[in-house]
Amino acid sequence: MYNFKSLVSGVGNLNKTKKYYDDWSEKYDETLKLWNYQAPKKSIKFLKETTNFKPKNILDLACGTGLFGAELKKAYPKSHIYGSDISKKSLKISSEKKIYKKLQIKNFEQLHNYKIKFDLISLIGSMTYCKNFDKLFVNVNKNIKQKGFALFTHRIDLWQQQDFLSILKKHRKSLKIIKISRPLKYLPLNKDFKNKIKIKIVLLQKY
Repeated sequence: MYNFKSLVSGVGNLNKTKKYYDDWSEKYDETLKLWNYQAPKKSIKFLKETTNFKPKNILDLACGTGLFGAELKKAYPKSHIYGSDISKKSLKISSEKKIYKKLQIKNFEQLHNYKIKFDLISLIGSMTYCKNFDKLFVNVNKNIKQKGFALFTHRIDLWQQQDFLSILKKHRKSLKIIKISRPLKYLPLNKDFKNKIKIKIVLLQKY
C-alpha cells in the first residue's frame, strides 16, 4: 500500500503526500510505535525545559493522527488545541481522540483563517514536506501572538543540504531563534533511518 523507504526522500507532490498518509492513517500510530518515534515526547520536553510559559491557544500544523497533540494535551491540559493536516483520514482518527478544539484540512504552508492568534504553533515531523520555507515562516508569523512561540523539528540531512540556518536567520527580524537542540534520534527502529538520519528541535519566538 505504501513504500516506507520513500520517507527518506519524501513522498512527492501534495496530492501524492495526501494519498500516502490517507492510505497509511489506520496503521500510522502502530507503525510509528514500532519505529520508536520519539519526536513528540522529546519536543515537549525541549519546550518545557526552555520556557515555562503556559499557552492558552495552540495550533498543531500537520497534526496527522494526533501524536503530538496528545503530548500537548498532557503537558497543557487547559489549553485549546487546534489542528490541521492535508490527510482527511488522519484527521478523522485525530478527531476521535478528542484532543482538538477544531480541525481543518489544510496544507501547513498556508495562512490559517482563525480569528484568534496563537501562543504556540507547532510543526513536528513534517518539515521534510515544506516546499516554500519563506511562505511558511511568513504565515506562522501572521498567525502567532506577540511573544508567542513556534516549535518544529527538521531532519539534519535536509538541514545541511538546504543551509537551513541561513533560512532561519533570514526571518530573524520577526522570529527570533531561542534555542536549537543537539542532534536527536528520529526513527531509530526504522531500517532506513536508524542512526543515520537525526533531527533537531527548534524554538522560535515572535518579537
